[in-house]
Amino acid sequence: MPETEDQLEYVIKQTVFIRGANRPFGELTREDAQFRGAELKATVGWGPTAKVAPIARAWTELSMELQRAGVATVGELPRETVLAFAPKLWVVPPRGSLL
Repeated sequence: MPETEDQLEYVIKQTVFIRGANRPFGELTREDAQFRGAELKATVGWGPTAKVAPIARAWTELSMELQRAGVATVGELPRETVLAFAPKLWVVPPRGSLL
């Protein structure tokens, strides 16, 4: 994630493949987050797939946060909330790089 550029702008523009299309993270809705959480939860098993469980849980938590905040999209959430969720959801890599 860029250090000098506005981090929120960077994060909300990141694309997420959901429901058959790439969409900007900032445009995702509560229903999208629920869908993604359920989709990932269905892949969780044992071994390497167990590592997907926290990501699936984070998508479910995002859905609840959108409802609690009473907003329609991720981009309407407070800056701190969006930036805190992005690495948990792997919208941006948790340590800033996939390498």
